[in-house]
Amino acid sequence: MSSPAVVVVSGTSIIAAARKLDGAGVKRLPVVDDMGRLRGIVTRTDLLKVHLRSDAEILSDVETGVLGSFLAADLATVDVAVVNGVVTLSGEVDRWSSRELVVKLTHQVAGVVDVTSRLRYDFDDVPG
Repeated sequence: MSSPAVVVVSGTSIIAAARKLDGAGVKRLPVVDDMGRLRGIVTRTDLLKVHLRSDAEILSDVETGVLGSFLAADLATVDVAVVNGVVTLSGEVDRWSSRELVVKLTHQVAGVVDVTSRLRYDFDDVPG
């Protein structure tokens, strides 16, 4: 066992837990609650390897599957970077709703751990 123990908090996504397990080079990962009490143990075989996708694969899916499909007009004004499964979107889109849609869809790409949006927008189309 490593010291200090590498643990995840109950409720951590499978993707984030798999990345932590892989990054720490351990075979088992204790799962603790908010108080630090042991709730269980996750092993490598418990976590699906399919969720451990390379940053290049994630980048490609975001660029083609999300931006290419939903922001074709703004494609040249949006930059995407992926580091350890965390996607950073920066640049500018036409409207607030476009920004929100891209962030939501990017979260759904397999292997994405988190999304940081630095996207600006020209027009606030929020009703109200």
